[in-house]
Amino acid sequence: MAEPDSDDSLNPMSILIDELQNEDIQLRINSINKLSTIALALGVEKTRSELLPLIIDIMYDEDEVLLALAEQLGTFTPLALVMITLCHAGEDTSWRVRYMVADKFTELQTAVGPEITKTGLVPAFQNLMKDYEPEVRAAASHKLKEFCENLSADYRENVILTEILPFSQELVSDTNQHVRSALASVIMGLCPILGKDNTIEHLMPLFLALLRDECPDVRLNIISNLNCMKEVIGIQELSKFLLPTIMELAEDAKWRVRLVIVEYMPLLAGQFGLEFFDAQLHSLCMSWLVDHVYAIREAATNNLKKLVEQFGKEWALATVIPRVLTLSEEPNYLHRMTTLFCINVLSEVCGQDITTKHMLPTVLYMAGDPVANVRFNVAKSLQKIGSILENSTLQTEVKPILEKLTQDRDVDVKYFAQEALTVLFLA
Repeated sequence: MAEPDSDDSLNPMSILIDELQNEDIQLRINSINKLSTIALALGVEKTRSELLPLIIDIMYDEDEVLLALAEQLGTFTPLALVMITLCHAGEDTSWRVRYMVADKFTELQTAVGPEITKTGLVPAFQNLMKDYEPEVRAAASHKLKEFCENLSADYRENVILTEILPFSQELVSDTNQHVRSALASVIMGLCPILGKDNTIEHLMPLFLALLRDECPDVRLNIISNLNCMKEVIGIQELSKFLLPTIMELAEDAKWRVRLVIVEYMPLLAGQFGLEFFDAQLHSLCMSWLVDHVYAIREAATNNLKKLVEQFGKEWALATVIPRVLTLSEEPNYLHRMTTLFCINVLSEVCGQDITTKHMLPTVLYMAGDPVANVRFNVAKSLQKIGSILENSTLQTEVKPILEKLTQDRDVDVKYFAQEALTVLFLA
């Protein structure tokens, strides 16, 4: 019997190596598809000892080939692809490749299993989290929660605390806001994994730092996921840490800092619930209605609609509307105008009955205000809420007041009163 042909030129691995060395970049890229078959034929040991060193040596600094390799991870997960990509994850190659590695990292994790994850992927993930390209750091940050969830239970907590969170702490103060935003979108998901004590000790400082972040998306992502922490440590523990930070932001001398917490109050209220809000945050929300900065007053006014949508009309009637109506008696005319602005937004969610019985009388009363700015805002408010009032109310209560205002000594008051009459009665 003839001896088997031992010519290396017919050896599939030799053919693959030749193709990877070919000057035609497309041929080299296409040869990647053959790695699965070759790796399976060789087995794990030979793949590691024979195939990988050759391929790594050939493909080092070949960005196009590496890019194609990373793209293949969406459909291929053989050991050869995984290990080659891992070897290059922290190397100084194209950032596009490292980005793809980060984006597919949990697929790598699933492919290699828990042991290789612990010894190989954890260091590689650390490298991606500290990569010098922000796009790569952001991609890795997005995968943080999923990567940690997929760690084997016997070493998960220790790896997170000792090898993942130290890098996460650096990302909290990353110079790129997209990196911080990516981290903020997932970091709270570690709470159920780490438990109450570890959450308070290790995650709470990160949470509070991100809550103070200058980027709106970062703050929004943190507050949107607040429920994850609340379920783990309880609302009382959470409020103990959170309320001082909220008060610090709410009382900051810089109005733009105050505006940060004002704008997110409805979201916070939804996370905490009615009982907590009434006890801890309601008074703070109402105090913003008389802030000396218009932007704060405006944001606080707009919040009322969102809060009533969450907690209901009866809650508004019992706790919000009485406070709003008392502003109509304030010496500062700006505060009296805030009453009208609040009524405008509250009428939309409180409906005809509450508006007619509880808020309309105050608007009509304020038509006699000594300040013209208040009077013409009365006309504008009557036009605004008139659309939800019954016709009989419009005819008997609203129309006479508007007609009186058309005779006002101030031209602006006349103008807005006439406009309201036109819209409500002549349109």
